[in-house]
Amino acid sequence: MLAVLSPGQGAQKPGFLTPWLDLDGAADRLHWWSGLAGVDLVHLGTAADAEEIKDTAKTQPLLIAAALLAADQLPMAGVSVVAGHSVGELGAAALAGILTPDAAITLAGVRGREMAAACALEPTGMAAVLGGDEAELLAALEAHGLYAANRNGAGQIVIAGALDALDKFAAAPPARTRVIKLQVAGAFHTPFMAPAEAALAAVASTVATADAQRPQLSNADGAAVTDGQDMLGRLVRQVTAPVRWDLCMRGLAERGVTAVIELPPAGTLAGLVKRELKPGTPEIVTLNTPDDLAAAKDLISRHSAPGSPESTPQARIGEQS
Repeated sequence: MLAVLSPGQGAQKPGFLTPWLDLDGAADRLHWWSGLAGVDLVHLGTAADAEEIKDTAKTQPLLIAAALLAADQLPMAGVSVVAGHSVGELGAAALAGILTPDAAITLAGVRGREMAAACALEPTGMAAVLGGDEAELLAALEAHGLYAANRNGAGQIVIAGALDALDKFAAAPPARTRVIKLQVAGAFHTPFMAPAEAALAAVASTVATADAQRPQLSNADGAAVTDGQDMLGRLVRQVTAPVRWDLCMRGLAERGVTAVIELPPAGTLAGLVKRELKPGTPEIVTLNTPDDLAAAKDLISRHSAPGSPESTPQARIGEQS
């Protein structure tokens, strides 16, 4: 039982797409997707520095393009379930067959631009909180008017809200916690992103979906979703709703997942899975360059879903069967 994971914002690194451009057709696909996203994905993935690719409007489509470019090299017929973290859910929806790659890139471009615009409306931010008692932490957040934006498992909750409220929280945090301020543009996955959700909903209403070829675990509640319209609605609402990655990892465990491939830029989600699911940690491959493809394909061949043997012909991501 094998899962493929698509990472979210914060995983990007300067130049991480460079080795993928050596693959046949990769540069052409990135140029096409650049037109759909409204940003130069080739430049962002190869020559841009860390500051430039921190821009939400640019990072979000870049991450989806990277995930889809790499996944297109894999025999996806052997994959049982997919999931993505935050914007990575758009990549996962394409891997599931719910969205076409073009639709996923287009929505990522809109999502990134509109969330960046929402961040500019008022000073907000995010911080990671490690350790402590969860009930005490949630009570403290409510008292400060803050939100639990990401519950990442392994004792980590990312909080978000107005900068002055974050400063007051950090000055007197709950017992046994450590607060790390994050260098992000604003309070993602909170009501502060309502204008972005509305804008994304308008575009999403024009997008066609298909029912999933393989389930997608939803950030909303960890549920395995196969209905295309249901998943599209969840993708829109997720802009202002918390990311429950802890529940997605619980879903991996409950489904008996024995192996995981994290798409590029890989490492963040693999680390969370290792820490949360230990000692029953699945076998993991972090797919960062084409040199890792052999290991990923081997993992798929050994952990393929029943009825999906290694010899199943490879399909391009987004093709309907």
